[in-house]
Amino acid sequence: MPTSARSIASLSLSFGLVNVPVKLYSATEPGSDIRFNLLDKDGSRLKQQYVNERTQQVVERKDMVKGYEVEDNLFVLFQPEELKALEEGSSHVIQIVSFVPLASIDPLYYDKSYLLAPDRRGEKPYALLAQALRQSGRCALAKWAWKAKQYVAQVRANDNGLILQQLRYAEEVRSLNDLDIPKAEVSRPELQLALQLVEQIAADEFDPTEFHDEEKARVLAAIDEKVKGKQIVASSHDEEVAATSGQVIDLMEALRASLGGGAKKSVGKDSKPASNVSQLKPAPARKAAKRVAAEPEATPARKRATK
Repeated sequence: MPTSARSIASLSLSFGLVNVPVKLYSATEPGSDIRFNLLDKDGSRLKQQYVNERTQQVVERKDMVKGYEVEDNLFVLFQPEELKALEEGSSHVIQIVSFVPLASIDPLYYDKSYLLAPDRRGEKPYALLAQALRQSGRCALAKWAWKAKQYVAQVRANDNGLILQQLRYAEEVRSLNDLDIPKAEVSRPELQLALQLVEQIAADEFDPTEFHDEEKARVLAAIDEKVKGKQIVASSHDEEVAATSGQVIDLMEALRASLGGGAKKSVGKDSKPASNVSQLKPAPARKAAKRVAAEPEATPARKRATK
């Protein structure tokens, strides 16, 4: 962990009669997004105001109350002290309630991630829990009250330590079953070519350093050009996508073209798999090539407004 990382809180992982003192760290770097300020045409900053819908008068924050809409335009009002009483009190204990197979939690339920490091006198139980999770192939499910909210969380181990993953509740996650996705028949030759293509560009592991935010690089380059006083020309990327998105292509032809060889003959429904695939030699598995083209070297970084 970088020495510049600062812990957010000191907590305790609890399972059975074992307590693991831990420090909580954010797993992501804040402030990486590019944000634009809303300005008037003369360059002056704009500020947001709330206006009474009926009187059109500006309402100051001190005069605002919160209400929950129970019916159309019918609200139940709450005073600040009433809302405070409803809040879940923050707890320093992450209470583990069960251990489940790591693969049993769909990543669709993943929310915000945190890193956990042992606090004082927590090195031994921390190492014990991490090793037990790795060896068992399981992760811990826990309840956690944080910043006036109740969370369900996953505690999992990687090679370096423990990760705390906030999970979404079931009612917050949509299912593919709700989309009525039509079923499509896939022929054996199509599947064989698709599997061959998978093997051709297969990689042994995910390397996050292979990928870079190209859109962010383009925006930063455009900002630099603006600063230099040069004219910015709109990208033709969207037009190129629009020009090709409506084309109807033959699936087998596309698979063969992706593999870089094969006959240009359409495969009928009754065609024999062996005769159609035999023209293509199996492609050896190899490390995936870098998928992101190198960006031109940007001008020195400058501090930009991020409101």
